[in-house]
Amino acid sequence: MEKSARRNFDPVRVGEARDGHPYLEQETTELIIGAAIAVHRALGPGLLESVYEQCLAFELEERNLDVKRQVAMPVVYRDRQFEQGFRVDLLVSDSVIVELKSCEQLLPLHESQLLSYLRISGKRVGLLINFNVARLKDGIIRRVL
Repeated sequence: MEKSARRNFDPVRVGEARDGHPYLEQETTELIIGAAIAVHRALGPGLLESVYEQCLAFELEERNLDVKRQVAMPVVYRDRQFEQGFRVDLLVSDSVIVELKSCEQLLPLHESQLLSYLRISGKRVGLLINFNVARLKDGIIRRVL
């Protein structure tokens, strides 16, 4: 993987620990980021989110990762489960939520959305990837709960 794709996407550097926990899903997130960079290099910015989703899923499958698209996740509210509370764009290896955007800039609301998805789903690691940037590394946020 290219060195630029491994830079600090969240306050924790590759291989470091956060609150005594190992860097969760490091290998998987590095593969996802590498695949996203490959898609971005081939297509560039400016397309619909759905195009990037299809191409990234294909690229991840080519890298032998288990990928599910538009996964309905249940929400429990006041002891009642609602089967289709929200949909994640991609669920990779049943452990990493990938939320894709193609917008002018990522907003705090987008990051809050990812964090809510992680909290509600019980997953620990998520990537927020905005393909509408000149350099993809400037559009990636990695979060760990």
